[in-house]
Amino acid sequence: MKKTIALWVALTASALLAAGCTAERPAAPASAPAPRTSSVPSPAPPAEDGAPGAPADTAAAYRKWGLDPLPAPPAPPAVKPVVRRPGQPVPVISEIPTREKVVFLTIDDGAEKDPRFVAMMKDLGVPFTMFLTDAAVRTDYGYFDPLVAQGHGVANHTLTHPNLRTLSPDAQRREICGQQQKLAKRYGTAPRLFRPPYGNWNEATRAAAGTCGVDAIVLWRESMQITNMQYQRGDRKLHPGDIVLAHFRGPAELKGRTMTEMTATLLRRVREQGFTVARLEDYV
Repeated sequence: MKKTIALWVALTASALLAAGCTAERPAAPASAPAPRTSSVPSPAPPAEDGAPGAPADTAAAYRKWGLDPLPAPPAPPAVKPVVRRPGQPVPVISEIPTREKVVFLTIDDGAEKDPRFVAMMKDLGVPFTMFLTDAAVRTDYGYFDPLVAQGHGVANHTLTHPNLRTLSPDAQRREICGQQQKLAKRYGTAPRLFRPPYGNWNEATRAAAGTCGVDAIVLWRESMQITNMQYQRGDRKLHPGDIVLAHFRGPAELKGRTMTEMTATLLRRVREQGFTVARLEDYV
């Protein structure tokens, strides 16, 4: 009799296993995802708020450009540390108040239009903000379309790149508002950030920027040269929240170096000091 019962139990268990279930295992909840059996990696999730997305294989993308990967940036702050207060002048900033080891990459003018730079930024997913001057880009706004599509920020750098301190308040307003209108027409949204050419501004500049819808005037703490950064501080080091200036420049201005070579050098200098690059628009 015991042998008969044992045989019956064994046969029943075999049938249950063949059916893909066991008597003791509870059913998975309806919301549980099915186990992944394919070796093909999942696609990366889309970037939020227009932020550039990280490539699927970050290490391989960096190796392609002769670089080691930057650390992943921290999550954006829940509350932006730089805001334009109602009724207050437009803030003027050279750095972002943060303790995180992040810096912010900004690239000015738009004269050099190297297609390899577009490919580089797509591969690396490093965020930056481009401050565009109409006089430098008017013949080929289309070059910047894929960079905008990648999620990089568009900001205002005037129509003709004058020294604003030499202009009347009305002339300053025409330079700033005129470029706001052109960029809004091209990209669908008026820029929130403005950089005065040469970093030269006065109170008339702040007033004009405010009437044109600008939320912050953005200066810088470091500027990228051909092989190294030029620092404003005596310790010659990056600090948390520093804004770094570069330009759309090519071999004629970089003594034979390309823009991608300059950018690679900049990213090496950032990594050597233990920093990474975050998206400026997430903090302002």
